[in-house]
Amino acid sequence: MRVRVQRIESFRDFEGNLGKRIELVQEETTPRFAIMPMSEEARMVQDMIKVLQQQIPILNIQSQISMPKIILFLTEREYEDLGVDFDVNQIYDVELHNQTIRFRKVL
Repeated sequence: MRVRVQRIESFRDFEGNLGKRIELVQEETTPRFAIMPMSEEARMVQDMIKVLQQQIPILNIQSQISMPKIILFLTEREYEDLGVDFDVNQIYDVELHNQTIRFRKVL
């Protein structure tokens, strides 16, 4: 599966050790369908919706859907032992096999 690092935050565990909270999300691209209006009225409504989407960004439909997939809570030592340098917006291929998790950075 392919995931993107959405957020990295600092935290302290129950023993007071510093650590990192790493949130990985799975992204899927939503298909866009071009709808060809058949009538002049439908074409006018479509143009009005485009103008509204430009003026009010909240009405804009997202082309990618992000879904939380993995959240890691690691102490600094665990983070170093893992050997993966996570960066926000970096994309990784994650392989789950024989009770192991492997992260491979996508270039």
